[in-house]
Amino acid sequence: MTQGHGSTVDGVLRRSARRTPARLAVEYGERGWTYGELDDAVSRAASLLRAEGLAPGDRVASYGHNSDACLIAFLACSRAGLIHVPVNHGLTGADLAHILGESGSTLVLADPDLAGRLPRDARVLALRDTDDSLLTRLPQAPPYDGPEPRTEDLAQLLYTSGTTALPKGAMMTHRALVHEYLSAITALDLSAGDRPVHALPLYHSAQLHVFLLPSLAVGATNVILDAPDGDRLLDLIETGRVDSLFAPPTVWIGLAGRPDFATRDLGGLRKAYYGASVMPVPVLERLRRHLPHLAFYNCFGQSEIGPLATVLGPDEHEGRLDSCGRTVLFVDARVVDDDGADVPDGTPGEIVYRSPQLCEGYWDRPEETAEAFRDGWFHSGDLAVRDSDGYFTIVDRVKDVINSGGVLVASRQVEDALHTHEAVAEAAVIGLPDERWIEAVTAVVVPCGEVTGDQLIAHVKGRLTPFKAPKRVLFVDALPRNASGKILKRELRDRFTA
Repeated sequence: MTQGHGSTVDGVLRRSARRTPARLAVEYGERGWTYGELDDAVSRAASLLRAEGLAPGDRVASYGHNSDACLIAFLACSRAGLIHVPVNHGLTGADLAHILGESGSTLVLADPDLAGRLPRDARVLALRDTDDSLLTRLPQAPPYDGPEPRTEDLAQLLYTSGTTALPKGAMMTHRALVHEYLSAITALDLSAGDRPVHALPLYHSAQLHVFLLPSLAVGATNVILDAPDGDRLLDLIETGRVDSLFAPPTVWIGLAGRPDFATRDLGGLRKAYYGASVMPVPVLERLRRHLPHLAFYNCFGQSEIGPLATVLGPDEHEGRLDSCGRTVLFVDARVVDDDGADVPDGTPGEIVYRSPQLCEGYWDRPEETAEAFRDGWFHSGDLAVRDSDGYFTIVDRVKDVINSGGVLVASRQVEDALHTHEAVAEAAVIGLPDERWIEAVTAVVVPCGEVTGDQLIAHVKGRLTPFKAPKRVLFVDALPRNASGKILKRELRDRFTA
């Protein structure tokens, strides 16, 4: 093998394997892998992928459920110099074809139960569960002895969640991801003694790059679940097998709403991480009251920055529950106006970033890349406020701010007011076209009790300036979300626009 300096994604695992080869690295179902065994499996999987005729720089899509095989596939692509393309296993049809086609993936690693959804001309290799899958062929494969990737090489095309438009492939280098792992380790207090459970989809950047890979870097023992199943999560916590959990607000809300939540012994849970979408302040207050011993961390960012940009630590929550914290180790951020000039602290503006964690741009999208990267800074599309102590609060997505009668209304503020009503389980606030108001502030609510639209409008008017209150309330059974828990407001606007 041609030796490099090791600042690569797979180098993170290699170093842990040399340091603690016998320590348990990953558990999935009935299988367990020590660090030494996992590193060996990644090496053999890299050989298998190169034996398929793939060359450095080729794109390899991964289309599977959470599993140890998905992790091994990602690290094997990294070791072999291939560009990994994680694909949401819920995508089908045109959405799936868009990512496979735009990325130019020459091979798809797929779970057998999903392979039938792929385009007919796709070249497919099973990840697991067949006699000829990547996982089952590992014992017969030789260890990888090819050249190592360079730190500036692309490791992954990380497709954005597409909450406002078609997903774009953020080009992530090994250098960017390794920097992000160190930021995560320091900001989230990760250590070898942690026992994290990874239940969010591994194709999503938060679970993979903020938690699983940094946890492997420090030598922790990791449990991978197929999905964030409430029964399984509480059992793992209660029996002491795991002590830290990352989940979006929807999962935390679901856990807290279970009938047995108050009676389960959750004292062994030490760290609670939330993010991927905005946590309503009233919900966070309820969780902290119910679990006063728990250290809560708010994790914020986006795919293009690896994805961790800011963290609000456990000792920083008091008095600033709506804040997403301060920037992590390798991130610099500003809040600017439409002309790119800094706005005073306390004034809303777009948050922009400069960081070695940033992507190199969007795959095959030069115009979108030029628009996002201006004057040496990445323009996030998030509307934020910075205070004099350096704490950021996300007000809204720039595209989600509502222009109602010429006055700008931040949807998050209205959503927080709605969540203080006991009959509101979830709420999303959007702007819908209106002849009088330009955009009418509209609340889409999932109720958990008897309530009328007029009652909710009056409830908001009692807490906010009246012009911010919804003009209309629509009741639904569920809100559309992507796999990370983000509400797809674009779908709501399309659905309710006449």
